[in-house]
Amino acid sequence: MTTSDEVSATSNSESFEKLKENMSRVEELSKRLAEVMSRKVPHNPALDGPNQELYARAATAYWTEAMQNPAKLLEHQLEFWSKSVLNFAEAQKALTGQLDSTDDGGPKDRRFSNPLWQSSPYFNYVKQQYLTNAEAIRKAVQSAGEMDGKDRQRLSYFADQIIEMMSPTNFLPTNPDALEKAVETEGQSLVDGLENLVSDLEANNGELVVRLADESAFELGGNIATTPGDVIYRNRMMELIQYKPVTETVHETPIVLFPPWINKFYILDLKAQNSLIKWVTEQGYTLFVVSWVNADASLADVGMEDYIQEGFLTAIEKAKEVCKVDQVNAVGYCIAGTTLGLTLSLLKQRGDKSVKSATFFTTLTDFGEQGEFTPFLQDDFVDGIEAQVEQEGLLRSWVIARTMSFLRSKDLIYGPAVKSYMMGETPPAFDLLYWNGDGANLPGRMAIQYLRGLCQNNEFVGEGFELMGHKLHIKDVDVPLMSITCETDHIARWKDCYRGVQQMGSRSKGFIVSQSGHIAGIVNPPSKKKYGHYTNDDLKGDSEAWMEGAEFHEGSWWPRWNDWLKKRSGKQVPAREVGDSGYPSLMPAPGSYVKVKANS
Repeated sequence: MTTSDEVSATSNSESFEKLKENMSRVEELSKRLAEVMSRKVPHNPALDGPNQELYARAATAYWTEAMQNPAKLLEHQLEFWSKSVLNFAEAQKALTGQLDSTDDGGPKDRRFSNPLWQSSPYFNYVKQQYLTNAEAIRKAVQSAGEMDGKDRQRLSYFADQIIEMMSPTNFLPTNPDALEKAVETEGQSLVDGLENLVSDLEANNGELVVRLADESAFELGGNIATTPGDVIYRNRMMELIQYKPVTETVHETPIVLFPPWINKFYILDLKAQNSLIKWVTEQGYTLFVVSWVNADASLADVGMEDYIQEGFLTAIEKAKEVCKVDQVNAVGYCIAGTTLGLTLSLLKQRGDKSVKSATFFTTLTDFGEQGEFTPFLQDDFVDGIEAQVEQEGLLRSWVIARTMSFLRSKDLIYGPAVKSYMMGETPPAFDLLYWNGDGANLPGRMAIQYLRGLCQNNEFVGEGFELMGHKLHIKDVDVPLMSITCETDHIARWKDCYRGVQQMGSRSKGFIVSQSGHIAGIVNPPSKKKYGHYTNDDLKGDSEAWMEGAEFHEGSWWPRWNDWLKKRSGKQVPAREVGDSGYPSLMPAPGSYVKVKANS
């Protein structure tokens, strides 16, 4: 018969052995952490935040306002002190069992969903003081007196980043979920979290980029990017994929689709049920898609002109040769749409009519309003990027990924970091997040041309963007066009896209606003019946007038685009086999360039 003392002794022995095992893992992980950090190449500190001049101007404006209106500053201070004292008093009251209500009426923030944030005096006090501090910081920014509009926007943005970073959920002693998990697992969750942290640092050469998805769950060409096709041409800039037909006849005019080279093309071919690439072939089109190279240091001197010449113009010519036609319909997504606009201006000035129509997905051509990117498109940041690319020859993918993530830091940085590093959870097997983490490096010269000439100086709609011996201008874009934008897109805001389309020289223009954002608004298959879209043929007024007069339609915009496109795609011809004698298959889709990792 086993006594309770013997059971207790066995349990203690097992716990001790597990503790020893965990401690040995921690020691091993600590060595790996030290090793990876010793290999880290320091980057330009200007990439980490604005220069001190912004804060100096903000401080000057704040104190100027305080001197001119001291009562206002005093009011804010007294409010902060009062709320802080009340928070402490409520905590003291709760400790004596006098707190009756656990509903504080505060924001319903999912970070604070654990019941302990309400029921525990300690956690409730921590949360309440955090919310009080956050409110005080935001009011201080609002009270900073007269500041330049961009300075105020930047100050507000970076203040919000500080607020998000200082959330009590980001620290183990003030995160009840992480503490409970650590107790339940006898510390195993913390060891697993350290393993996740070290692995993420090792994967990015010492830079901390939070892994958002379980990379082991996906294989390009295996369970994502599986639409049948072949690479029929390759140069140093791109692989050209021709997809296999699935209909007996196809439209005579082929489609050449240019995805952004900041990310990889398979966002349009994640899985069969939401693949735009697969859907386009099912509508009876010959489809070519460019898969861009993931740049390395050998491409440091590659510029926008090389993307146009060796990417856009070459892909168009190869598609014409394979299909034995004089024209193609071109599609550009995001930065590739911007560059398609430049290419169309160049073709116009050359008298080349190779493009029959153009479709733009979430494309900015007028950068007069910088939206949420304003904090990162000022000289201090761009100077830092320029110094960094002069040193390395590349704009590294982690810089781009980090910038994009900080625009949604709660969901793309701190939330995933807490789950991975404090809770020890494996990232989810989510194809979209896998794609999001599979970034690409940009050639240094191209990145600076884009940031300086287009984003900062807005030359394409101004005096013209000088390239390839021409001064390219938006008014030269005169082919029939369709622009697809997204209602909640924070990268290419639909109102800014609309302003660019208005300035294009085309007589035939279509404009659609899809519900949702930069990705979900585009990858919106009809079968899901999820997001609707707005249309309005009158593009004479401003964006507000356009939306006020727009008609809403249930469901995906894909069929509407198809109706527009097939009118510009010629007669039906027998379905074309992939490639021809001059362009044999080099390898099956998705090709080799897409599989190159940015940090390899």
